[in-house]
Amino acid sequence: MGEALADKAKRLLALHAEGILVLPNAWDAGSARVIADAGAAAIATTSAGVAWSLGHRDGEHVPRAELFAAIRRIAGVVDVPVTADIEAGYGAAEGDVAGTVTAVLDAGAVGINLEDGPAGEPGLYEPDVAAARVRAARAAAVAYGVPGFVINARTDVYSREIGDPETRPAEVLRRAREYAGAGADCLFVPALSDLAVIESLVARSPLPVNVFTGPGGATVERLRAAGVRRVSVGPTLTQAAYAVAGQLAGGLLTEGQLSPEMPLLGYGRLDSLFPPKE
Repeated sequence: MGEALADKAKRLLALHAEGILVLPNAWDAGSARVIADAGAAAIATTSAGVAWSLGHRDGEHVPRAELFAAIRRIAGVVDVPVTADIEAGYGAAEGDVAGTVTAVLDAGAVGINLEDGPAGEPGLYEPDVAAARVRAARAAAVAYGVPGFVINARTDVYSREIGDPETRPAEVLRRAREYAGAGADCLFVPALSDLAVIESLVARSPLPVNVFTGPGGATVERLRAAGVRRVSVGPTLTQAAYAVAGQLAGGLLTEGQLSPEMPLLGYGRLDSLFPPKE
């Protein structure tokens, strides 16, 4: 298993080398299989979507065993590399992060998002503390035999509105340098949508840059032109799927029928995406 994971990790890392890696985030095995079938080169999970699908709130409220079981189910139905959103690593200590990385690898994923702010608390870890957590994640992956494990270091400078707006780019770059030195492979800056700022960060960041996009946000082509190497949509697809389910259920309950124009993936087609168990 270790050799196969190491190969998948290399494949995932190579997707950051040029062009732009587009990740429509999955929340369960079914969504992962459909997204892979649509042509995704890799699967990224969304912590919020996974939490909701398991009956929990976002923000590390999913019990560890349930989280890793969900990752295992997702990795088990796709051939492409899987990267898991582990939020802030499920613990403040470096050992907690290392243990989470080991469990993620046990589940079959070959990358993570790791936040630099404590779960459920304001503010961010100091850069050296956050970097030490990245270093612990890297050491755990090396010890497992997957040195190419992809660490997407997420900084919430923008999403948590740290400091004055004009100081945030410099703070992001300061953290990018720390995280690169600690072994991160990519820098994730959610809540940043200003293309001029993105271009400036891309030009100066020691790491490839990952940003969010969503309805009405920058297109993949515009982000590619700005130099972004990875783009994801967080829980947006999950929210859309649940919105459709709610609307259709409401129509059935109030009007007594389902709309003939409803989007529908054929039963046979969907069922065929999952091979029979041996």
